[in-house]
Amino acid sequence: MNRAEQASDDLSAPPTISNIVEQFENCADFIRRDYAAGGISVFYLVSVVGQEPLFRDIVHPFGTSSEEDLPAILDYAPYRLADDTKKCIEGILAGHAAIFREDKAWLVDLGEPQGRSVEQSETETVIAGPHDGFVESLYQNVSVMRARVRSPRLKTVMLSVGEISNTQVMLMYVDGIVNQDNVDTLTNRIRSIEIDAVGEGNMLVQLIDENPNSVFPQFITTERPDAAVSKLMGGKIVGIVDGSPSVFVCPTSFSDFFSSPDDYYQRWMLGSALRLLRIIGFAITIGFTAFYVSVTTFHYEMIPHTMLLNLTESRSKVPFPPLYEALLMETTIELLREAGARLPTKIGQTIGIVGGIVIGQAAVQAGFTSNILIIAVATSAIASFVIPSYIMSASLRLIRFGLILLAGLLGNLGIFFGITLIIIHLAGITNLGASYLTPLAPMSFRDMLDTIVRGPFWALTRRPTISRSPNRVRVKRRI
Repeated sequence: MNRAEQASDDLSAPPTISNIVEQFENCADFIRRDYAAGGISVFYLVSVVGQEPLFRDIVHPFGTSSEEDLPAILDYAPYRLADDTKKCIEGILAGHAAIFREDKAWLVDLGEPQGRSVEQSETETVIAGPHDGFVESLYQNVSVMRARVRSPRLKTVMLSVGEISNTQVMLMYVDGIVNQDNVDTLTNRIRSIEIDAVGEGNMLVQLIDENPNSVFPQFITTERPDAAVSKLMGGKIVGIVDGSPSVFVCPTSFSDFFSSPDDYYQRWMLGSALRLLRIIGFAITIGFTAFYVSVTTFHYEMIPHTMLLNLTESRSKVPFPPLYEALLMETTIELLREAGARLPTKIGQTIGIVGGIVIGQAAVQAGFTSNILIIAVATSAIASFVIPSYIMSASLRLIRFGLILLAGLLGNLGIFFGITLIIIHLAGITNLGASYLTPLAPMSFRDMLDTIVRGPFWALTRRPTISRSPNRVRVKRRI
């Protein structure tokens, strides 16, 4: 028998003091308390227990009671018998205390809520609607969800990921609305993960992607409880990872990344206009700079005569071809964006504004670039901020560089070739077996009322087809 098998057998055996002490050897925060009355020994991690429950459930009852009182104390509800060593160790790691007496062990929860209080999400701000956001505590996030969905049909599945970290993952879904095959598939994927540690929800979704090498994100992550509840009502599954301030949602389509909770808190015509504006922003983000490179390199005949004179004058002092010029400015913009994100908030805003203005003006005066390219690059950067999902926005910025290269080599043909490759790639992506391009492929006109536009609530009678819900009806009565 090897050491791994022997260790597994030791953990499945009844808990003993020697086993617990051996497992937590060299842990400075591991505490042992012995009480003479009744031969009580208590083990816990001082770093994860609360001082008030420690005094209430350990120090006071065992420090002031006689041996005759101990059976009655240990029969009290908070004290639970631990059957094996593994449960005992997991309990201690989760903030419990292990109590040993006469070859028996009990666990009592001494944990206190840790982490920050519920606050507004800084990455997903909205003008109207709720302003609370998820935090890093799993059970606190579950509490926020249950406060919004007060129904016993809201089911949960608890999983553990990471052979060392034992990170808790909870899947939430609405019974009768969700497709149970999706729940089973996602559960099996998470259980099959073999990794030392998972520290965040965005790391977990990369381990369960069906297309891990795609630049496009396949799971929506959100820090907004109202957005997560909305997805639940659509027949989707919400996953909460302990230690992560965001939850992930699946199955997901490409169009889901362009919707925002704001769309549903405003009149449907305004929400539809914003959706269309984001689609325009998507096109500008990936194609505007590439189109500039293509036109100025191969297709001068496409430029109006009056604009051509200005463009020629603007580029007369630029020593680089349009391709190098565009790549230089796009890289500079990305450097400024990354610097602004990593620096403290006040300094980051200053760097972004001052750096953009000073560098842009200096680059034009020095002849490194033209005024029109500065406008194209700035417009593309601004358009990328219109997309609500940061991970999708980052993916599109990366794709933009590929289209710029193709435009500089092949002109408009290169742009069309690149867009064709993107569409073919998107058509091949699936999420829990559903097409990533739903409702465009396969085509569903009813679903387009809540994707390309945001239809009025009286028209949104069906749940999205991507969820394959057994209960498609969402609105049963309309006034």
